[in-house]
Amino acid sequence: MLEPRFYRVGLLPVALVLVVVAFSLQEPPRSVRTTLAADAFSGSRAMASLDRLADAYPVRRPGDVADDQLAERIAGDLRGTGFAVRTSTHEGRTIEGTRDLQLVIGERTGTSSQRIVVVAHRDAAGPGSRAELSGTAALLELARVVGAPRRTSRTLMLVSTSGGSGGAAGAMALADELKGQDVAAVLVLGAVAAEELRRPLVVPWSNDVGIAPLQLRRTVETALRAETGLNGGEPRALSQTGRYAVPGTLGEQGPLVDAGLPAVLLSASGEAPPAADAPVSPARMQGMGRTVLRAITALDNGPAIRAQTTPDVVIQGKVVPAWAPRLLLGILLLPVLLALIDAFARARRNRIAIGPWLTWTVLAAVPFVVAAVVARFLGLTGLLPVAPAAPAPIATVPVSVGALVAVVLAGVLAAVAVRLPRKRVVKRAGGDPAAPGAAVGLMLVLWAVTFALWIGNPYSAALLIPALHVWLFALLPEYRPPRAWGMVLCVVLLIPALALGTWVAATFGLDPVDLAWTALLSIAGGHASPLSWLLWSVAAGAAVSGVAIAWRGRARAGDDDVEITMRGPVSYAGPGSLGGVESALRR
Repeated sequence: MLEPRFYRVGLLPVALVLVVVAFSLQEPPRSVRTTLAADAFSGSRAMASLDRLADAYPVRRPGDVADDQLAERIAGDLRGTGFAVRTSTHEGRTIEGTRDLQLVIGERTGTSSQRIVVVAHRDAAGPGSRAELSGTAALLELARVVGAPRRTSRTLMLVSTSGGSGGAAGAMALADELKGQDVAAVLVLGAVAAEELRRPLVVPWSNDVGIAPLQLRRTVETALRAETGLNGGEPRALSQTGRYAVPGTLGEQGPLVDAGLPAVLLSASGEAPPAADAPVSPARMQGMGRTVLRAITALDNGPAIRAQTTPDVVIQGKVVPAWAPRLLLGILLLPVLLALIDAFARARRNRIAIGPWLTWTVLAAVPFVVAAVVARFLGLTGLLPVAPAAPAPIATVPVSVGALVAVVLAGVLAAVAVRLPRKRVVKRAGGDPAAPGAAVGLMLVLWAVTFALWIGNPYSAALLIPALHVWLFALLPEYRPPRAWGMVLCVVLLIPALALGTWVAATFGLDPVDLAWTALLSIAGGHASPLSWLLWSVAAGAAVSGVAIAWRGRARAGDDDVEITMRGPVSYAGPGSLGGVESALRR
């Protein structure tokens, strides 16, 4: 049923596209630099401010009384340094559930309406959390340095948010506030005084398929090296593609990058907030504070940074534009499509049923869909009290065993419920998943899912493309290997997804239960879109069906032999078929 020539023809454009991708490499943009020293920032004054704030507000859960009182104090300090201050209240989903949060914005008008925005959140999950509060202390020291009577070329905005301890609700409100405004750059301050370093120190990630502009990242990294001698820790190519395949970040820059704003997080503790008892360092505060001031000075006097958030990949100092991986991954779908079109046409000519096997494959996805629907239901109805709209550190949202059990139980019950309908479909289609129509139907479903993922996120689709190519030959009867090898191929093809899950767990310090809980929260909180988890549910159902087909193993010799009981079209019945006749004998 499978004609390899169509597959080979589809591979020809791949070589051409590889050449195009090779010539698509670009030089990275240069960082914006300044020769002005950032001596005006006083680390000792910032540390004294940190001590006062930490002693006055030791517990600062998002939206509580202490958080609101701290917001009022920050607003008063900003006014005292010459900033025009406005506050607003917005509702946000946090680690405390849905809360009313205060957004404090101090603005100092420059000669240009284009804005440089500096952001720091003031809340914390644990008591004390001096390292996490150091971003706010640095923000207030910056207000003293750049406040009246100093003037900047670009308008400067200093913003205090709440909800940054998990869910980034304040950053989401700020993204709405900045909508339609001309923003040159957004610098998000994390735990700038944390003593223990965790890279990357300059975090560019988004909660969607995107990343902060490379020029902005390089500008902040250059300022960091100049003031501290530290390397910001630029992510490697594999880390970049992994982040694009599974978008998400714990930093407040995520929602801002999602909104198309050029934003990065600067934090000594990296992407995740430090522990509540993490020590702080005056030297770190001094170096990081000077870094921020130097970056602001460079951005204020330099050219505007283009707000490009497309998922480009940096490899060995060269930039691969986002369209190149998309084109390459898309063209890899072509060989499988041509082979499947031919296999489908052959099946139709031979009157082999395909439709029932499409249903059989899709029914296998029902348990995964039901589990995801239950998770989303828990988030929408409030049965899951905490469901932030963005990823949150696992320590701030304790695992709910009851919720996990409910989701798993829903999936198991759905699997039991669809077992009988699947058996009926198999019986209607001929009674054997080893039939050619089953493999063709499964591959059509898997190709459609991969194509849909490629449209939205080509890096996610890359996880399924190896399965498409290998299963094309591993599942169809004429090429299907024996059962043992077939099961090995099924396991091998799960390696990309398993490797990515292992990498995510290692990056965020998650064990298997934490990883499952994080996935549940992403669905319950709406971070993972319904379309994405629906497509991945169908892909999981196709994997289950593929294992069922591989378990049947290679067709046994003689299975397709037909016992001849009479002469007919299947055999030769012409002259001589009954042996020699006298008239045909040599005389």
